[in-house]
Amino acid sequence: MDSNGRFTKFRWICIVIGLIFSVADIGSDLLVSRQYFKEEKYIWFALTLSFIIIASLCTHVFSYVWFTDDRENEELPKACLVMVHLLQLGFFTRYFKLLKASFKSVWLQDFEPNSMTLHLFGLAADLSMLRLLETFLESVPQLILQLYIILQYQHASVIQYISMVVSFLNIAWTTVDYWRCLRRSLPNTMEMPSGFPMAVYLLYKVLTISARILSLTLLIMLHIYSILAMVLIWLVGTVWAHVIKTDFCTSLCLEYFYRGIVGFILIFTFFNLQGKKTALPMTVYYIISTLLNLSAPFLLFLFKPMTLGLEFFLPVMAFIVVANAMGLVFLVLYYTALHPRINRIPDEVDAPGFSLRETFTVTRMNRFLNI
Repeated sequence: MDSNGRFTKFRWICIVIGLIFSVADIGSDLLVSRQYFKEEKYIWFALTLSFIIIASLCTHVFSYVWFTDDRENEELPKACLVMVHLLQLGFFTRYFKLLKASFKSVWLQDFEPNSMTLHLFGLAADLSMLRLLETFLESVPQLILQLYIILQYQHASVIQYISMVVSFLNIAWTTVDYWRCLRRSLPNTMEMPSGFPMAVYLLYKVLTISARILSLTLLIMLHIYSILAMVLIWLVGTVWAHVIKTDFCTSLCLEYFYRGIVGFILIFTFFNLQGKKTALPMTVYYIISTLLNLSAPFLLFLFKPMTLGLEFFLPVMAFIVVANAMGLVFLVLYYTALHPRINRIPDEVDAPGFSLRETFTVTRMNRFLNI
């Protein structure tokens, strides 16, 4: 949306790019799983495919619930809606609906009334949230799995590298797109500016997440049971979400499901769940994250000293250290000098604990994750 509140061509094109990344990411992962099956690597095949299926199932649960919550604006019959989501097509149905609904006003310059513009942005916000969930449930675990296979078993192919590159690009694009969408949805908050501030924010996220992915990969290489450490981190994140009582879903059962997913995403990056200032929880999170990131190569060297002779170990260790440090530098730079601010009392939040102008409605994005 532009400064006048219209749904712009740039936003429309961004949605198309997001669709391309989503299709390419899923398609490349399917090709990787097909390759493993043909090579009779059935465990790798099952793991690669399971990440795709689990992520799709989780995102479609939320997609279906949101469709039913918004039935007053929905044209699809309920039976058709159920079938679409059982076939795992709800994600792409949302893309089609948004692109079709916005095409007239964007490309034919037939500007819609304000209510329609808000509806279009609401559709875009829902889609952005679903893409964020899908990315951290599918793309990030796929990166860890493929890196583990390449480093541990020296099994590499062109399609594996393509899949990893596409997953990486999808993570970067989804993260920035969601942040812009989130800021636009919050009242009295400026949308994140383009150019240098966006580049700094992107580098902060990409570098810290990359260091995290590599450190977790090395931890799994130490011993397969090191996955239990990831389970512990997930459990801590989930308990934290329960303690602060997130209020995102319309039902308690779905809220518990949401908190479990939040705990999983917190393994890889920071989210503000409290609806308060983020300085303290963000500091604690990244101190712990840095210690874990640096301990992974140290433990691998300590218990498997032969890994020091492998050609990947020193470059990977150096990348973890540099990426983690540079990511934190960009984090501090962004939030101290480049983060857009205006005179308002509350901090940006994902929870409804602040006063809104009468012209704004608290949307589900206002209660979602603040990156």
